[in-house]
Amino acid sequence: MTVESLSEIARKLLDVLLVWALFYLILKSLRKNMKMVMLFKGILIIALVKVLSSWFDLVTITYFIDYVIEWAPLALIVIFQPEIRDALEQLGRAQFFRRKRSLSLSELERSVGEIATAADYIRKMRMGALIVIERDNSLASYAEKAQKVYADISGPLLASIFFKNNPLHDGGVIIEGDKIVCAGAVFPTSDSLAISKRLGTRHRAALGIAERTDCVALIVSEETGRMSIAMNGELVYNLSLDEVKIRLLEALAPSGQILSNVKEETHNE
Repeated sequence: MTVESLSEIARKLLDVLLVWALFYLILKSLRKNMKMVMLFKGILIIALVKVLSSWFDLVTITYFIDYVIEWAPLALIVIFQPEIRDALEQLGRAQFFRRKRSLSLSELERSVGEIATAADYIRKMRMGALIVIERDNSLASYAEKAQKVYADISGPLLASIFFKNNPLHDGGVIIEGDKIVCAGAVFPTSDSLAISKRLGTRHRAALGIAERTDCVALIVSEETGRMSIAMNGELVYNLSLDEVKIRLLEALAPSGQILSNVKEETHNE
């Protein structure tokens, strides 16, 4: 085998790997965006109908599908401009090269304990709160427009941020690792029809950011004192304090760490 042939094989292999990496990064970024997932499902259905209509020689449906495909790119850009922009922002926010420091299990337990302490106090005082915890997708674009804090996670500090007379209490708090990055953050609200009309702006904002990123959002209702968690584009409503702790530990634990002992301790408290 000559040097030229080896070079050609390496070039083709690199070409395939780059295409695979591009598709992987795109799909990884879009899989948490429910609207974009539904858009791609619609595209796949149209492609399937196109194949079937050509296979069975269905003239009318083929003509209609061809017409749709011809104008679809322009229509998609116009109709789904906000979603496409969010997807591109998501790619920009993805931290491909910066390795984030993972919290140890003890650090994670302390952080979750402080968050739970604050949430418990807030729900008892009927103050309301939105605490958004960053995972892999960066929330820097939302933190930039908020009031910088960058302090260690503390139950009393979180509770004071959401005190009713605090000018930042209406916004959300962003947490990265074991730090409170900012307060008063504003997030896009979800327009999902599945969310109950009884739920307010905090719940819609939590679900909105959970649809666009892989964050974990904890909500405490000001009206009812009930706690909920938005994650992976879904909202789990009316959780107990123990359930909040367990869900946060499971979602934020370093890859594959077993938390059975932590769960047991939480249930025994």
